[in-house]
Amino acid sequence: MKFRAKIIDIGCLNHFTRVVTTISKLTKTCVLRLTADNLFFVLSGKVANGGVSMWCELSQANFFDEYQMEGVSAEANEICLEVTPENLSRALKTVQNAKAVKVKLTRKHCPCLTVAAELPTLSSISRVVTHDLPVDVIPRRLWAEFKEPSMPDFDVSIYLPPLKTMKNVVDRMKNLSNFLVMEANLSGEMNLKIETDLVSVTTHFKDLGNPPWGDDDDDGSQDGGGSRSRDPDSMAQARVDIRKLQQFLMGQQVNPSKAMCNIVHNRIIHLILLHEDVSLQYFIPAVA
Repeated sequence: MKFRAKIIDIGCLNHFTRVVTTISKLTKTCVLRLTADNLFFVLSGKVANGGVSMWCELSQANFFDEYQMEGVSAEANEICLEVTPENLSRALKTVQNAKAVKVKLTRKHCPCLTVAAELPTLSSISRVVTHDLPVDVIPRRLWAEFKEPSMPDFDVSIYLPPLKTMKNVVDRMKNLSNFLVMEANLSGEMNLKIETDLVSVTTHFKDLGNPPWGDDDDDGSQDGGGSRSRDPDSMAQARVDIRKLQQFLMGQQVNPSKAMCNIVHNRIIHLILLHEDVSLQYFIPAVA
């Protein structure tokens, strides 16, 4: 197994740092899956047991000037590592003004992801800062747990309002209850609701629009389930742990061009952020 990559472009370094920092706000540990073309940050929480799960996909060509990877074997050309995103985020933040940053898989006292940065100096002597971040190599027999999640058979899909606005609403609601009901319909309406014995609060969003999933399919079917035959004004909803939604909104540094939400009624909220070269999916299970 070999992995080494190099970033020279400062814009790419800043963008990669923002992505890793976003991941670090969502989870303490996750799996970094390396393939020839992509990097994936994966958190496979068992949604059935109330855990969130996450899938973040990056195209390596949009971030790295050099990228070499040899997987476990020719037919299994991948590497899976358990990493602590916060450590990687910290290391990247300390080298933001570097001339070049190398990331490679090394073996010190244990397997490490080594971040080595060549920093600018006033003298002719080069200055290199190195961070060794311990990782666990995940054996191939466990890889099946870290494959891309399938699109849930959702009842409603809707574009999200500006994430900053949504975050401000959720931050205020968090002081009133531990749970929040998120509901939406196919007429571009979404409500965030809190209902307790003492208080009932609802924030309404209108004219958000609904993503056209599979509308152009030849067979007339719509990917993601039976929303086509659904009454456009009927709401699908899910009651979720408000801290999990707040954590998702607090961590955002990717500045997505599109943000969407799929709701499986009373089952799950599936949040999707799309940027030119990054896609992030986040699944929050409903609570009874």
